[in-house]
Amino acid sequence: MKMAHLVTHCSFSASPAVKTFSRSPGYCCNVSQLQNSKSSNLSLKSSLKRQKKSYVTCASAAVQGQTQTPLTGSQEASGHSSSKPKKVMVIGGDGYCGWATALHLSNKGYEVAIVDNLVRRLFDHQLGLESLTPITSIQNRVRRWKSLTGKTIQLFIGDICDFDFLSEAFKSFEPDVAVHFGEQRSAPYSMIDRSRAVYTQHNNVIGTLNVLFAIKEYSEECHLVKLGTMGEYGTPNIDIEEGFITITHNGRTDTLPYPKQASSFYHLSKVHDSHNIAFTCRAWGIRATDLNQGVVYGVRTDETALHEELSNRFDYDGVFGTALNRFCVQAAVGHPLTVYGKGGQTRGYLDIRDTVQCVELAIANPAKPGEFRVFNQFTEQFSVNDLAKLVTAAGAKLGLDVQSKSVPNPRVEAEEHYYNAKHTKLIELGLVPHLLSDSLLDSLLNFAVQYKDRVDTAQIMPSVSWKKMGAKPRTVSV
Repeated sequence: MKMAHLVTHCSFSASPAVKTFSRSPGYCCNVSQLQNSKSSNLSLKSSLKRQKKSYVTCASAAVQGQTQTPLTGSQEASGHSSSKPKKVMVIGGDGYCGWATALHLSNKGYEVAIVDNLVRRLFDHQLGLESLTPITSIQNRVRRWKSLTGKTIQLFIGDICDFDFLSEAFKSFEPDVAVHFGEQRSAPYSMIDRSRAVYTQHNNVIGTLNVLFAIKEYSEECHLVKLGTMGEYGTPNIDIEEGFITITHNGRTDTLPYPKQASSFYHLSKVHDSHNIAFTCRAWGIRATDLNQGVVYGVRTDETALHEELSNRFDYDGVFGTALNRFCVQAAVGHPLTVYGKGGQTRGYLDIRDTVQCVELAIANPAKPGEFRVFNQFTEQFSVNDLAKLVTAAGAKLGLDVQSKSVPNPRVEAEEHYYNAKHTKLIELGLVPHLLSDSLLDSLLNFAVQYKDRVDTAQIMPSVSWKKMGAKPRTVSV
């Protein structure tokens, strides 16, 4: 049965007054499926198909009857030349990186709006997955932030693949900066089956195209800060530069985009995003910063640690969990660390606290009109074997008997290779990295131990194979 979809733009209160200010057709994700679906193998086609009606509504009122506790430390807006705070639209602000970034920027004095279709929560529901940390609704999250700090985060619920919805959000909020996290972010998810591969490329590429057109039509001075991935580069047998490489060929020299060797349909979508953004910078004069981020670990920032309702998600499963987070959970529950293949796969890594710091630095030091910048966003390089050794040693200090085992690699990738990626530009802008210390590993392990009763051990082993994916829709839930 087709249902009308309610798309909301809200500044939350205990009992907001709502009025409709626009109406347009769209095909935003039907969020009611988060409660009503009875099958973990829902079709993305049905959940994301075009709806006959889409309403954009607005609500605003002050939070009533609650005390305000301003945060200590850096409350002021940074990097602003005027007294009016910059308006930052965080697309994908309900996700792992987006939520932490939205709170961090709000705390720094920026005026923040979150745009999200909440589909990441639907993925969990479809696949039978759950965050290690309990996470409350996005509405409760922004209410709690308001009650603790007195700071309002506006909320636009809808799909950026629906240009009518995105246009209304841009015209209503008028962003100075668009921070774009709003993409399907998992390589394994994109390799489950044909439908997930198609969804990933459509959602990511078309969504980013819509953001570019919205900037051109409604906010020409808006600075796009786009989350890319170090996975665009692959693992070449030469040093990885920051976005561009100067080469001499047959006596002629030029500086060209660094070659891309993506290793999944997800990574390929990011490559196409980068090409589209670079083209619109040249053609339309858009200003853009592409943050090619490494693998993120950790869960807490200063802001998310303020209250349990501000907690960030912590994924440990084989589809959305990142390597170090997965290893910490495996150690906490006594499961051998799952090293894929030979374990020599080397990548750049960074703490979630550095993710939010890097985004803030990019905003405070914007690209020029027509400029396409690329920053490699990570702080250290580790192999999978390196991480396993670090977690084993940290676990021993806590009395955990941590073992490792090699499992067949579900991916198609080099398991032993050269890897040396440059990452100086953000350091030059002032990044002070949180390096992977013994104390940080202890904290991560203790966090995993605290929530170990929530671990579903059936989700630990990898269940998505690059070589075995096919056209037939499938589920990875048990």
